[in-house]
Amino acid sequence: MFRPRGFYERVLGVYMRQLFSCGRWLRPVLATAMFALASVSASAQLKLDISVPWGPNEFHSLNAARFAERVKQETKGEIVMTTHPGGSLGVKANESLRSIGEGVVPMGDFALFQNASRGAVMAVETLPFLVGDYDQLKAMHKYFRPVWEGILAKSNQKALYIVPWPNQFFFVKKPVTTVEDLKGMKMRSLDKLTTDWINRLGMTPVQMNNLEILQALGSGMLDGIPTSAGTAVAQKYWDFMKYGYMTNHIWASNVMSINLDTWKKLTPAQQAILERVAKELEPTFWENSKQDHEKKVAELKANGMNIATAPKVMVDEMVKRTNPLWEVYAKPMGDEAVAALAAYRKEIGK
Repeated sequence: MFRPRGFYERVLGVYMRQLFSCGRWLRPVLATAMFALASVSASAQLKLDISVPWGPNEFHSLNAARFAERVKQETKGEIVMTTHPGGSLGVKANESLRSIGEGVVPMGDFALFQNASRGAVMAVETLPFLVGDYDQLKAMHKYFRPVWEGILAKSNQKALYIVPWPNQFFFVKKPVTTVEDLKGMKMRSLDKLTTDWINRLGMTPVQMNNLEILQALGSGMLDGIPTSAGTAVAQKYWDFMKYGYMTNHIWASNVMSINLDTWKKLTPAQQAILERVAKELEPTFWENSKQDHEKKVAELKANGMNIATAPKVMVDEMVKRTNPLWEVYAKPMGDEAVAALAAYRKEIGK
């Protein structure tokens, strides 16, 4: 158990005074005790490594570093967290939930949908065109966060904060104004769900990994990519495509979680500090997501891309064609997910 900050230092001070005032024969005994106490004092500091799959300059990585710094300040150095971006601890993005739960790493930041093998409801944000903007996403989290936290608890960990990635786009080679304009386009697909909704929009899904995308765009194997502005900037899509339409066809959020065995090592006061800091910073981290979106959009425009919000008539038709998939894919997620989905749809009127 942790002692109050300064406890061991005060005891050491007493021993130091005794050491220099006592007889010569007693000094070796007190010196040994002094060094033992110094060792205990140093060990009272808890050091926690945070696994982060994203690059060091990604805003999620910067959020994690800011959280760690605040915790260090608020606990007066009793808890020192160190972020390890770029997967440098050897934990893959889709193995994060398991690795934290099993104690391979004590903490980590990871995308919920990438760890849906531990609970299909973790991928609910990827239901097509279900969430239109950040406000609707907040409403969704109100209903689904307790469900996600239950999955995390069963996997021996606790959520500290949850923050979304920015808005999503259709990046294409030619201008579009209606769903009919998308007909026949070869669009990159990720999985079965993505394939299903791409088909429903009249496009042709082409499943491939990230490393193949640029070559496929250059060779004509692909006409478009559904992704974020951040990915478009990283891969310099302006070399292949000139148009980007914000569709928000899916969303994805990250969670910062801590292993429950590690959590139980903290004092109640320290636990309260972590919860408070996480709660205070989470709204700021959401704003960082929005700012990252704006920054990347500006960069796309600066490189000659035409960026716009998808026309409402087009998005409405997209929702109409894909919303039958919501119930189909939510049902296997369990009764809690089905109930949360119903409550969310009632609140936003979808």
